[in-house]
Amino acid sequence: MSPDPQSEDAALRSVLAVLGPGLVTGAADDDPSGIGTYSQVGAQFGYGMAWTMFFGFPLLASIQAICARIGATTGKGIAQNLRQHYPRWLLRAVVILLLVANVINLGADLGAMGAVLALVIPGKVLVYTIGFGVVSVLLEVFLSYDRYARILKWTTLSLFSYVAVVFVADVPVAEAVRDTLVPNLHLGRDETMALVAIFGTTISPYLFFWQAGQEVEEQHRRHIKPLHVTAKARAGAELKRIRTDTLVGMGFSHLTALFIIIATAATLNAHGVTDITSAADAAEALRPIAGDFAFALFAAGIIGTGLLAVPILAGSAAYAVSETFGWTEGLGRKPREAKAFYGVIAASTLGGIALNFVGIDPMRALYWAAVVNGLLAPPLMVVTMLIARNRKVMKGLAISGWLEFGGWVSTAVMWIVAAIFLLV
Repeated sequence: MSPDPQSEDAALRSVLAVLGPGLVTGAADDDPSGIGTYSQVGAQFGYGMAWTMFFGFPLLASIQAICARIGATTGKGIAQNLRQHYPRWLLRAVVILLLVANVINLGADLGAMGAVLALVIPGKVLVYTIGFGVVSVLLEVFLSYDRYARILKWTTLSLFSYVAVVFVADVPVAEAVRDTLVPNLHLGRDETMALVAIFGTTISPYLFFWQAGQEVEEQHRRHIKPLHVTAKARAGAELKRIRTDTLVGMGFSHLTALFIIIATAATLNAHGVTDITSAADAAEALRPIAGDFAFALFAAGIIGTGLLAVPILAGSAAYAVSETFGWTEGLGRKPREAKAFYGVIAASTLGGIALNFVGIDPMRALYWAAVVNGLLAPPLMVVTMLIARNRKVMKGLAISGWLEFGGWVSTAVMWIVAAIFLLV
């Protein structure tokens, strides 16, 4: 009996309907900064740090599920919950930390996208960098949220280019699997910096604010109320959706990152190329070793994920600042309805572009953006956990059990990694 095409289409649509903020957030985690970091780690250490992807997955999934739950339960973003329930100095400190990290990340990502495009189409890197920034702002400001969300969801397909690179490279499977499943710990200065960069680009502050904000946007789009005022059955179904969406999204993110490490270990490290400073360098270095096809796939992935991540970096900053000052917010709003919100998107993107004009090497900025995120994430994670456990904020849906345990473990790991980096 042949399968029913209509049933298969319905099943696919039901799966895609569940996937949304978590999938997009996970894909955005593999931004050009992340690609540059994972590429450097694979080139420098071979397969030796692949284990961080396997053991880091539950840490990222836990904290992102908690952020999504805050947004869905309260109908408000993280910054707005801080403004209503915690001291103003804490709110200001959190938002300033986020803005610093995001603008640096934006500058690094835009610079990397411009550099990669210049490898494919000869031209001036700064011109391409400006172009990517302008296009990202225009898409975010003038597209409706429904259409924009669909574009972001399908943009995640660009990440499969990194999976393809592995299949055209000569990978020693047994060694790669062993180093992925068995931790290989060394605490030298280089290894420690790489560890901070890996966790910093994986568990990044902007992801917290974005996923919480997108859950609020989803409620507006679907015309449903926050979970704390809905029936218990619907709240349970929504929490199950969030869990599935987040697990798939973060699993997708970590699997892609693992493939990037394996691809660069099998090509660059195996051929003695151990010092690269950007995603663009990684793409170019692949050409003579793995061929033009691998180079093209890698470069396309950098540009595709950049177009996904740049609006999310700017958008998460806009959510945080708008919630801080009580401004009208949301990508579902028309530009005239949320001028300040869209103004922050434009200003933060311009700030990222400007970093490429002041003598900061965008190539090294990719790696250092990840390190900055790794140092700023721990205090922001503590704040997120305090909100999620607060019964006054979360009502009857405050986190508990395994989710709370996972959140505190991921927070503790980030503090330990940051402390080791500062002390070694």
